[in-house]
Formats: sequence, C-alpha cells, structure tokens
Amino acid sequence: MSENPIPARVLNQLRHNLQTASIAFTEADIQGIIDKGFLDRVVAFEQIIDQTSMDAVPDHLKEWHNPQPVNEKLAATSSPSITSTTSIKPDTTSTQTITDIAAQLQTRQISSLELTEQVLERIAQRDSTLNAYQLVLADEARAAAQQADKSIANGDYRGALHGVPIAVKDLMAMAGTVTTAGSKIYAETITDFDAAAVERLREAGAVIVGKTRLSEFAYSPGSNNAHYGPTRNPWNLERDSGGSSSGSAVAVADGMAYGALGTDTGGSIRIPATFCGLVGLKPTFGRISLYGATSLAWSLDHLGPITRSVGDAALLLNVLADHDTRDIRTSPTPPMALGNLDRGVKGLRIGVLNDDGTGEMPASPEAITAWQKGLALLEQQGAHLISLNVPEIHTLRVLHAAMLGLEASAYHLRHLRTRLDDYGEFMRQRVLAAFAYGAHAYMYVQQARGVFRERCNRYFEQIDLLSTPAQPEGAPSLGTPAPTTFTGVFNILGWPAISVPVGVTTDQLPLGLQLVGKPWDEETVLCAARAIERM
Repeated sequence: MSENPIPARVLNQLRHNLQTASIAFTEADIQGIIDKGFLDRVVAFEQIIDQTSMDAVPDHLKEWHNPQPVNEKLAATSSPSITSTTSIKPDTTSTQTITDIAAQLQTRQISSLELTEQVLERIAQRDSTLNAYQLVLADEARAAAQQADKSIANGDYRGALHGVPIAVKDLMAMAGTVTTAGSKIYAETITDFDAAAVERLREAGAVIVGKTRLSEFAYSPGSNNAHYGPTRNPWNLERDSGGSSSGSAVAVADGMAYGALGTDTGGSIRIPATFCGLVGLKPTFGRISLYGATSLAWSLDHLGPITRSVGDAALLLNVLADHDTRDIRTSPTPPMALGNLDRGVKGLRIGVLNDDGTGEMPASPEAITAWQKGLALLEQQGAHLISLNVPEIHTLRVLHAAMLGLEASAYHLRHLRTRLDDYGEFMRQRVLAAFAYGAHAYMYVQQARGVFRERCNRYFEQIDLLSTPAQPEGAPSLGTPAPTTFTGVFNILGWPAISVPVGVTTDQLPLGLQLVGKPWDEETVLCAARAIERM
C-alpha cells in the first residue's frame, strides 16, 4: 500500500505515457499500481533528480568497471584451498557440499550416476510439495553422469564440478529445452543454444539435472508466480523461499541439487539464499557472462551461484568467471585465481553499517542480533570493525528502483502492447508503473548514479569490506515478496556481495549477514564469509 498520496501530475504522466506507448491499460491496473506502492519511488526519484547537477557525467560513459590490479597475496593458487563445513540446515536436508563429494568422485568412491540417481529420487519425493523445478532433465542427467564416470575412470578428471548434479535457473537458455523465464509468454519458446554459463558448466563436466522456478520474468523478490505457483521454503512450508531465484535456492537447500545458478538484479541470489540458510554470491558486474540469459535490466543483472558453503561458491565462481565477447558487459579482467580462503581476516577493516540515510537500522531485532554475532566472529579472528554511516544507501535504493523499472519496461514494451493479458497481475502492474517516469528519466538516473558511485567508492579508503544484515527479517509468508532493503543498492553499484548464514529466528527461520567488497575483489569477500562459516 502506498504510504502517501500520489500527486495527480504523476498519475497523469503514467496514463499519458501508457497511451502514447499504445498499451491498453485499465483503470483497475492503475489502482493496483497505486495500492501496491509502485509509484512511491517515482515521486522520490524526482526529488533526487531536482538536486542533481545537470553537468554530471552519466554513469554509462565512465569506465568504472576497469579491473583493478590483482593483489598478488590473493592470487597464490588457481583454485580455492578450503576445508569444507556446512551451514545450518533442516533435518531433512542433505548437508554434503560439492567440496565433500568432489574428492569422492575423483577417487571413484562414489559414481556420478549414483549421485544423480539420489538427486532425482529426492526431486521425485519432494518437488511436488516444494515446487522448485520448472523442468527435470532426468534422462539427459543420467547420460551426462554416465559420461562423467567414464571420463573420470579414464583419467580425464576436469575438476571439482565433474560429475556433480547442478541446477540452473529457468531463464538461462539450454539447447532443446523451453526457457520460460517464469512466464506464460515464453512458455513454448524452445532454445537451440546454451547460455554462456551453461556452456561453462558443461565444459567443467557438471551434470545439469534441471531448470528451476522463478518469479515471472525474475521481476519479484518473492516466489509469487501467477502462472506456476509459489516455491515453498523447506524450513517452513508456509513461508516463502524468496526471489527471484526461488527454485535454485530450494533445490540446493533440500538436497535436490548440490549447487545452482541464479541471477541477481536486486537481490535475487542473496535473498533466497538467506531465506533457505545458504550462501549466495553476486559477483562484480561484468565478472560472469549473461549471454543466453533472459534480461530483466541490462545494467543491473548479475549471475552467480547459490551453494551450501563458501568454498562451493568459490568453486563455481572459478568455473563461471570469464570474458565473453558475446556479452559486452563482461570485462577482460585477469582470470579468476582465488587463493587460500582460510588465510583469515586479521587486520581486515570491516565497515559496519550504522545509518543508511533513514536515521535507523531498518531490520528486526533478531536480524540485527544475528548480524552482530556474525560480526563478532570476524572480530574474534582479528578483523577491525568500523562503525560507518552510509547515507547514500537510501538514495541509491530509489535510483535502483528507477533504473530497474526503466530498463524492464523497455525490454517488455513489445509484449505489453500485444500480450498484456498474458502477464500476471503483480508483474504487469509493476512493469506498467515504470511509465510514470518522465521524459529523460533514464539519462537523469545515469547522471545521479555516477555522482553516488563516486561518493561510495571513497568509503574504501576507510574500509576493505562493508557489512549489513542480508535481510531485515526471516522469510515472509508464502508468495509474499521480500524487501530489497540491503541488496539492490549493490546491483546499481555493481560491487560483489555475498550472503552467509549466521543464525535463525525464534521461529527457526534462517537469518544472514551480507558482506560487500570493492569491484573485482571477490576474494576478500569470500575469505571473510569463510571466516564466519568455519567458526
């Protein structure tokens, strides 16, 4: 529900822009947009732009994404050195990590086919209740597992993902499969190629067991999908699993995959990972190719892993990170070379968010307590905690919402004109709301984005990492979108961020801690997350 009356000027602008775009909206949709509060940030955005200099250079013209020099201390080896631990899990959940199982596969103590059959059996038992999979590729997975076993037996071991059952979010193209992107519009669209991330998984010998559920076109931080239904949280079936990578998180949490790929435009990896007691990593913007992944917002989309451990996230990042000429967003950074993740955090300066520009910490007492316990673990291991006010965060939330709405509405314009009724209500009204932004709004948000990026970059003169709660509270009721309070900000900045479990609520719902690093410094982010995990 909108907190304040929406100015008539904004409503008139919304109606006028929709009419100009030849979109056959209804007044019921206008009222739904108002009731859901989708216009509140349009009003806030205009206030920000009024205070932004028109001489500011738009962010898209700056080369902020140029890779930083590689720290030699952080690039000692070609793969992470870790000792596997596990996060808190429901009693029904498998706790083996990729790291655990990789050694057994390499030494042939267990076969990939055995693992794959176990995962497929788990899917058969549980997915009718949880609704994590859009498509199960049982026959293909068995064939890939058999090939992995044959290759390993012949001495052709490709690395830690070889023979491991993995799931991918159903907005990534896979040759010969339908890629719905959680929509009715793409429900019969068969792709004839693999997304870049799928290519990388196949090259690493991973066994792809299926494609997972998501909110419609990934445009919700909850599992509220009008076409395919919500995805239940295995910790509590009446609670939501978060979005938009709902199915990926639930598949990993409930033993229906050993790891999964998600995408993150405003928190869509970190939110479901947090709610399901997992690790969710959003790398630096441009670190992993999004070629073959259905877009939500071109300049905010990120791709990354959801796993049971920090070490597993590092393994998947090593496989996925690559410059790709098919995706101009990817940067020709040095190859990933993660060093020893157990090297510790002694001397690391960790900024602890105090004031985000609202004058308060927008999180529940339980979430704050769990977050502080995680921070205490870092301090016990030699990290320095530095209380930090980052008032820019509140403004960046508004800019993120504007950028997301403007890019998503541009992507969907053709379908909004011709297939409006094929969108579910939440998705339809959220994307229509973006037409309330005025002329030149996209250029203005780029100007403001550049100004606030420069301000925020200066914080790294004082700190090495920034920490916030991962979510303001535990998982909401089933089908309820989660807030992007602490997540979307780091999509518009493009900084790497990870969510790691740090406790549970009194209702036994997972809570998480978020760590955010400077661009291209995923290693420090992973090392600090690892330090929390191993305690």
